[in-house]
Amino acid sequence: MEKVKLNRLSELTAISRKRELTAAEKDEREKLRMEYRRSVIANLTGQLEHTTIVEPDGSRIKVSDMKRSGEDKIK
Repeated sequence: MEKVKLNRLSELTAISRKRELTAAEKDEREKLRMEYRRSVIANLTGQLEHTTIVEPDGSRIKVSDMKRSGEDKIK
């Protein structure tokens, strides 16, 4: 998410603490929140795709493989 949009979201949140937001401001805030959530989820998904768990026996399991196989390999 762009810094300008994140700053605007923070600004709208600060405004909402002082007064009631207008309908247009509420709509803008909701759209920015959804964009922020999508950004966070995409970032987390990307991190998990490249995360590897090292078992005590030295074997390595990619988190992305655990998801695809449908097996719960975490003990």
